Amino acid sequence: MDSQRLIILNAGEAKGVQPSDYVVPEDVKAAGFQICADELGSIVEGHDVKKLKFHGGVDGIAGKLSTSTTDGLSGDSESRHRREELFGINKFAETEIRSFWIYVFEALQDMTLMILGVCAIVSLIVGVLTEGWPKGAHDGLGIVASILLVVFVTATSDYRQSLQFKDLDKEKKKISIQVTRNGYRQKMSIYNLLPGDIVHLNIGDQVPADGLFVSGFSVLIDESSLTGESEPIMVTAQNPFLLSGTKVQDGSCTMLITTVGMRTQWGKLMATLSEGGDDETPLQVKLNGVATIIGKIGLVFAIITFTVLVKGHLGRKIREGRFWRWAGDDAMEMLEYFAIAVTIVVVAVPEGLPLAVTLSLAFAMKKMMNDKALVRHLAACETMGSATTICSDKTGTLTTNRMTVVKTCICMNSKEVNNNDSSLSSEIPESATKLLLQSIFNNTGGEVVHNRKGKREILGTPTESAILEFGLSLGGDSKAERKACKIVKVEPFNSEKKRMGVVVELPDGGLRAHCKGASEIILAACDKVIGSNGDIVALDGESINYLNSIINQFANEALRTLCLAYMEMENGFSANDPIPSSGYTCIGIVGIKDPVRPGVKESVAVCRSAGIVVRMVTGDNINTAKAIARECGILTDDGIAIEGPDFREKTQEEMFELIPKIQVMARSSPLDKHTLVKQLRTTFGEVVAVTGDGTNDAPALHEADIGLAMGIAGTEVAKESADVIILDDNFSTIVTVARWGRSVYINIQKFVQFQLTVNVVALLVNFSSACMTGSAPLTAVQLLWVNMIMDTLGALALATEPPTDDLMKREPVGRKGDFISNVMWRNILGQALYQFVVIWFLQTVGKWVFFLRGPNADVVLNTLIFNTFVFCQVFNEINSREMEEIDVFKGIWDNHVFVTVISVTVVFQIIIVEYLGTFANTTPLSLVQWIFCLGVGYMGLPIAVHLKQIPV
Repeated sequence: MDSQRLIILNAGEAKGVQPSDYVVPEDVKAAGFQICADELGSIVEGHDVKKLKFHGGVDGIAGKLSTSTTDGLSGDSESRHRREELFGINKFAETEIRSFWIYVFEALQDMTLMILGVCAIVSLIVGVLTEGWPKGAHDGLGIVASILLVVFVTATSDYRQSLQFKDLDKEKKKISIQVTRNGYRQKMSIYNLLPGDIVHLNIGDQVPADGLFVSGFSVLIDESSLTGESEPIMVTAQNPFLLSGTKVQDGSCTMLITTVGMRTQWGKLMATLSEGGDDETPLQVKLNGVATIIGKIGLVFAIITFTVLVKGHLGRKIREGRFWRWAGDDAMEMLEYFAIAVTIVVVAVPEGLPLAVTLSLAFAMKKMMNDKALVRHLAACETMGSATTICSDKTGTLTTNRMTVVKTCICMNSKEVNNNDSSLSSEIPESATKLLLQSIFNNTGGEVVHNRKGKREILGTPTESAILEFGLSLGGDSKAERKACKIVKVEPFNSEKKRMGVVVELPDGGLRAHCKGASEIILAACDKVIGSNGDIVALDGESINYLNSIINQFANEALRTLCLAYMEMENGFSANDPIPSSGYTCIGIVGIKDPVRPGVKESVAVCRSAGIVVRMVTGDNINTAKAIARECGILTDDGIAIEGPDFREKTQEEMFELIPKIQVMARSSPLDKHTLVKQLRTTFGEVVAVTGDGTNDAPALHEADIGLAMGIAGTEVAKESADVIILDDNFSTIVTVARWGRSVYINIQKFVQFQLTVNVVALLVNFSSACMTGSAPLTAVQLLWVNMIMDTLGALALATEPPTDDLMKREPVGRKGDFISNVMWRNILGQALYQFVVIWFLQTVGKWVFFLRGPNADVVLNTLIFNTFVFCQVFNEINSREMEEIDVFKGIWDNHVFVTVISVTVVFQIIIVEYLGTFANTTPLSLVQWIFCLGVGYMGLPIAVHLKQIPV
């Protein structure tokens, strides 16, 4: 029977098909396998227990896939290639990159450009009919050429951005996972997984493909992303089905991969969804609103300008007595008026505003990738520039996350530890050493393995690695310890409980529980302690005080402290029972050193000068947290350090008093972190950035304005909840993100200042000229060129300015700051007034000043006005580099894009004036006239200097 029909159990049963009817396809047999991809898919996706049993359970499936549940896949690249051909690869279908011509087509959809296109065609036809070819075609072809130039520049910009965002999207999807292959545990990209691979999953991991549970403890799977079911599913040997795209909410396990890529349920779901892009960022929404308002103002001006020009033309015809005689010249003039009106709308509508935001964000995102920060959501880039508070984790963010045990208190004796010195083991009673090693190697989320070269490696979190390394230094043997005891139940570390536990069956048949975690919490669960001679003694007041003093001493030395304890248990314990939370015997306390990262203190100081408050939120002991916070410069004399449980108990009024002063929160739970963030945002109006690495940090990351997940230590759940992933887990990188965020905000402000100046002047010049003289000095082609200077080229020049150190010496904008500031209005109005006065001066007395006579006088004057106007924009673009600083040339040569844009603008302007007069209605100018245009433009620089002296 054809196995293709046996996909879903229910469908099979309806036709009378039983699992025993399965026949292995010949091509699968020939490749050395005993089960095909469709059969595997139907077992896992259909949760088909009958079929699973028929194939021999998980071990049977592993055998039929030619793999081992302990050593994983083995074989060479050829056998892996065969496996890929039969079962597929673990990649999902991606949306294709749209071609460049689609962007050209989209750019042509602009309504104003379409109207101009119609004008150009009509102008072309009327011109050729009245004046013949090629003379009559010049005006029409000039507008067509300008439209095409605008369209191709816009399309090129959009296409390049789409390629850049595609690259960033690929970075987002790079996920590595622990896999056992050829008997060795190794880190591997999820895209390289094949059916038969053995994958190790921990809390926060995303299940990378469909598969079956092999072994593990307390595994809870969140299937909400796939099924919408909010309650987590318990995965066990009886319910072993794991689906791609779901997340490990609790526990840890190994799984056998059975189905990959587009054959998985997640892959099929992805195939039905079109990949959506980012929504518009808040700034884009705000600027779209500004653009709409200015566009409406421009439309009113355009209608009035067109009306005045037509009225002037009709008035001349009436005065000349030829109102009823209409010729081709009249039609061409009316078309020119209409084109000018439409072009005023084109210039007035600042469509470059959203483009500038996207350009600036795209540029910043690319640069931030080089600085080890991956932006997942565009809005985070700009929001980070407004951040007023950063709530940072301690471990791995402010510290190096390279941990070592440097002090211990075992059997009530405090000692310093040197990992190269094994003498400590001889100072601990043998019975206590056995208990300690049993606890270290069985109650752990880490593992001691050997790589291909036989070199020993420790896998696991830095804390687990430090404890395991300590166990090995005492002469412990990880493999032997694990072999000697059978694990009955595991409760993985949980940031709520701040502890982890295990119950093991001893070689003699008894049961023993081991727990480790936050020192105060584990010590509070103990009622006995191992004494200095190895005897078990009651934990009296004196002993508790001594151990608490040890914890405080270690913590004051900036050491993380962990307590290890054990308990003998009754044989009636079941794996379904919870591990006891009290009645333990304390084995000892370890102090783990985690040095502060280089450069953190300086970065915190930078934040302080930038008006950003840094708060440390950690699960560690309060004394450890305070010691590290002081070393980093976070905790000041007027700041408060508080513990999570104390914070929780405060009333709303007390919190209101307390929160502004909190600089350190220790022993905090994820809920405490969420509460602090929510209060800072809602009650105090702060713009909050939060770091997180664990699954339980997801609520705080969601609540924050900017969620920052750790790329190395962070779980996939945390990364999915975050806006930015800090790839090197370094606090200094967070400060870099803030700097880039401010740069984006400031760059867009610079561009808006530049563009609004052009808008105001272009509108006033053509409108006032139309009203006063009945003609417009700037033609449609010239206005289109100005539009491109201020939109696409201006955005390229100003939106890609790199950040300067001065940015971090200003106060943050915060949540309520106005985007168009008083400083910007001062600069816009000052420059617009200067430019308008100069151009109005040229319009009124320009002919007299330059002795312009004869039939070409109007064309020369209009060319002078056009050239002066463009050079005013060129120098104003340089002015816009700094809104408040006098030195606008500082660092200009470091910004190659800016220099290139200015150079291209000047070169094209020379070509338009000197060589494209037929199309652009210009005529070559004399040397004196060129010097005048440049001089007027240059005068914008000293005027800007004087404007910046005016306080606002």
